[in-house]
Amino acid sequence: MDLGLKDRVYVVTGATRGLGNAAARELIADGAKVVVTGRDAQRVADAAAELGPNAVGVAVDNADAEAPERLIAAARENFGGFHGMLVSVGGPPPGFVADNTDEQWRSAFESVFLGAVRLARAAAAELAEGGVIGFVLSGSVYEPIPGLTVSNGLRPGLAGFAKSLSDELGPRGIRVVGVLPGRIDTDRVRELDARSADPEATRAASESRIPLRRYGAPEEFGRVAAFLLSPAASYVTGVMVPVDGGARHGF
Repeated sequence: MDLGLKDRVYVVTGATRGLGNAAARELIADGAKVVVTGRDAQRVADAAAELGPNAVGVAVDNADAEAPERLIAAARENFGGFHGMLVSVGGPPPGFVADNTDEQWRSAFESVFLGAVRLARAAAAELAEGGVIGFVLSGSVYEPIPGLTVSNGLRPGLAGFAKSLSDELGPRGIRVVGVLPGRIDTDRVRELDARSADPEATRAASESRIPLRRYGAPEEFGRVAAFLLSPAASYVTGVMVPVDGGARHGF
């Protein structure tokens, strides 16, 4: 299936590793050009080099108020413009209600929530008809995840923002989608599993609750994200799409 991605340009934040990187890989594999971002300059440079000539790296923090302007400028300067943005951020610090400090909440709000809002707002002001804004969120949008209280507090609100944005931008022909990863086999998920006394038992227990009985591969997530960002999904907007092996209960 031709997704119509050839020569389209996307900004993908948090793309030095994990889910953002997986999405960038799949976009490029289908012919797109990508501006990839991350906070560490060396990691950004390495990720862009590994992705090849159709990738450009920009070191920015999503929490930086100037990040949206810098990323859109990079897309213009290197590729002549952009057709969409995928906002992916690192996971907030784990912990239960009593564990997380005010500073951790503030920092996560700036990066996960307000940073994403700024990026989407800037993209919305620049995108033409056919453009798309995507958010990498979490299954916690529908069901809280034990031990991830900060994420549980912020990501559902961002999903509500995305839905509101889809209603506002729909008349302009701009789509807004969310992707909700479950247990995808990334460094972040392995780090969370490793916090338990028996990581192997934790993983086995998690897999037993997933109908497909396994963690997802990053490229499986990346292919779904690439499809949702592509012209092939031109009538899909205002939705949150789980990529979780069937782990979510309900429709």
